Amino acid sequence: MNPITEDDIANYLANTPDFFERHAQLLSQVQLTSPHGTRAVSLQERQAGMLRDKIKALEHRVMDMVRHGTENEVTADRLQRWTRGLLTTRDARALPIRIASDLETLFLVPQVAIKVWDCDAAYANEAYAQNASEDMKALATSLTAPYCGVNSGFDVAGWLAEPQAAVSIALIPLRPEPEAPAFGLLVLASPDPQRFHADMGIDFLERIAELASAALSRLRS
Repeated sequence: MNPITEDDIANYLANTPDFFERHAQLLSQVQLTSPHGTRAVSLQERQAGMLRDKIKALEHRVMDMVRHGTENEVTADRLQRWTRGLLTTRDARALPIRIASDLETLFLVPQVAIKVWDCDAAYANEAYAQNASEDMKALATSLTAPYCGVNSGFDVAGWLAEPQAAVSIALIPLRPEPEAPAFGLLVLASPDPQRFHADMGIDFLERIAELASAALSRLRS
């Protein structure tokens, strides 16, 4: 006969729920090693400890959900206020400046820069419509999604007031539709290396890109 294995015993107990009802004395006799020391504890005490650990883990998950929910609510409120600013800006000429300044103020971004090209001739002399090289335009078009990470010497950091303070950076391409070439680029920068990192979610930044692109379509010829 094949020897009985631990798996055989585990399967038997799992499929025979009334075993400990018939052998209730075992519950008080079984001694297990405590996970918090070397002393022995009863089966009931070990089960109670495991249950407490599960409850504690669930409490942490609930707290994380509440915290993330609060953060998302705050972000949604800021996004709504930022969008309202776009809609209430009557002078199209002022839109890029409004987009950048409100991102700094509402979302506490240390530095923001924006460039828009292929503008109508009426806006060609604006600062935001100048000094975007062909390489920078090509970089913007090559981005299929916002880039977040370390500033590894991007030339577009030169658009910022203090490029040397741009340790982490987000590059947000502006385009009229998903597959079209970019007609602008938003640059967000921070001295905090973790403010914009490769593993962060970009859903919010994609919304910023869509809304800014739609608003800035008023500048295009």
